[in-house]
Amino acid sequence: MTSRRVTLTFDNGPTPGVTERVLDILGQERLHSTFFVIGRKLADPAAAALARETHSAGHWIGNHTLTHSVALGDRPDAAYAATEIGETQARIGNLSHRDKLFRPYGRSGQIGPHLFSRAAVEYLLAHRFRTILWNCVPGDWRDPDGWVETCIEQVRNREWSVVVLHDIANGCLARLPELLHRLAELDVTYEQDFPHSVTLTRAGEIVSLSPDCVRD
Repeated sequence: MTSRRVTLTFDNGPTPGVTERVLDILGQERLHSTFFVIGRKLADPAAAALARETHSAGHWIGNHTLTHSVALGDRPDAAYAATEIGETQARIGNLSHRDKLFRPYGRSGQIGPHLFSRAAVEYLLAHRFRTILWNCVPGDWRDPDGWVETCIEQVRNREWSVVVLHDIANGCLARLPELLHRLAELDVTYEQDFPHSVTLTRAGEIVSLSPDCVRD
């Protein structure tokens, strides 16, 4: 069987009572991933402490907007983009990856013009963010009975899967050990980095950003 590469990512935390248990599971397997955090959650001291613990364990911390409420392309004014991205980055502070990782709110993993406004793209380029999408959204939060099987099938059919899981209540936690066991049976190679295909911007340059993801 041809080995497949897998990058695990966790969105929408930190969530006290969940994130630390995800960290324990990953630590037992010596796996490193990226946690894309919601900025408003970092106002909670317990969540902020979890972000620091996550960073100390060797995981990367990425920016997943301030409120995770309205997609950037659905509210195209420049002030909104600056607040959603910039305020979260300020709250992440020195926990940030050197590339300033950013993942947009995707409305349940959809790809389309709702992801970015023109103003948001300009902000990401001007502030030299590395913008990261995904290519595997198994739906841990919406399909508790089927998401592991969905993930395995998607990984089988892709050379490098960037998997979106969620460190939230009713997210991936309950079946995360099972997923890792099933991935081990596939003999996957884990990567912490991201492929070119899901990297949209980096260091002030467009990498693979499709016009279909931007609403003018």
